Amino acid sequence: MKPEIIETKTLFSGWTRLLSARIRLPDGKIAVREIEDHGRAFAVLPYDEKRRTILLVRLLRAPALFAENVADVLEAPAGIIEEEDAEDAARQELLEETCFQIGRLERVGAAWTSPGLSTEKLDLFLAPYTAEGREGPGGGVATENENVTTVELKASAAWAMLESGELDDLKTLTLLLFLRGRRPDLFAS
Repeated sequence: MKPEIIETKTLFSGWTRLLSARIRLPDGKIAVREIEDHGRAFAVLPYDEKRRTILLVRLLRAPALFAENVADVLEAPAGIIEEEDAEDAARQELLEETCFQIGRLERVGAAWTSPGLSTEKLDLFLAPYTAEGREGPGGGVATENENVTTVELKASAAWAMLESGELDDLKTLTLLLFLRGRRPDLFAS
């Protein structure tokens, strides 16, 4: 017998939903689990081939502030996929947050971010950009209080930050590993 959800209750609904699910287990017993539900998301790591740089963003993450009093997190640009497809969402979010247009998007995979709690499955992309692709103010959507700071780093410096533990966002670590595996030339000092 396969496990099945037999009932869900909405405990909270806002930017995300918190659900309580009653699940019938294979042995027939009932278990109750909480589910944080906000759907699919994406993350994209932009890189400049000529200058061997990457773009990251620094912004407030309330859970990091709550858990470890960390004021902000340095990470790859990311967002929720609403009505559009993942590529359109990534292009729009990148323009809003960093003010850069990107070239092609290279999909490197998709992964559950925290399957013990969340429905979020993250589409992961690498994307070339150039200094000439800069347009608009960046910084995120003002009405959403995003206050995003764009950080351009040499890929080698980002790798050193990964190795020293300064970069601690999982999607960013994953994307840097993909980029280094596919384009090791970008990480040469």
